Amino acid sequence: MGDAVRENLVQQRAFQFALDVIALYCKLRDEREYVLSRQLLRSGTSIGANIEEALAGQSRNDFIAKMAIASKEAREANYWLRLLQASELTQLDISKELKESQEIIRLLTSILKTAVANKSN
Repeated sequence: MGDAVRENLVQQRAFQFALDVIALYCKLRDEREYVLSRQLLRSGTSIGANIEEALAGQSRNDFIAKMAIASKEAREANYWLRLLQASELTQLDISKELKESQEIIRLLTSILKTAVANKSN
């Protein structure tokens, strides 16, 4: 899979993930869960924003830096989802969001490895 295809795929998936996180946030707020839901909203919507910035990067280093931030935000969102699940603060099924956050992390990791390897070329 080429870089451009992976970047487009991760861009689309991060956008949909952000929409899913917004919907989950609204449900959690209805359940009066305010702290973890806010953290999840912030990190879950930040992934795509950083990918968008990376795709408009002015240099390979800028691209790598922004994609690395997106990866960190994806890992943070995954953490909040795991914490929500383990704490049993909600009875909502968040397995779809957990799985998707793991897939986005995998895609971003692959993109970053390729970008760093190609940086020296």
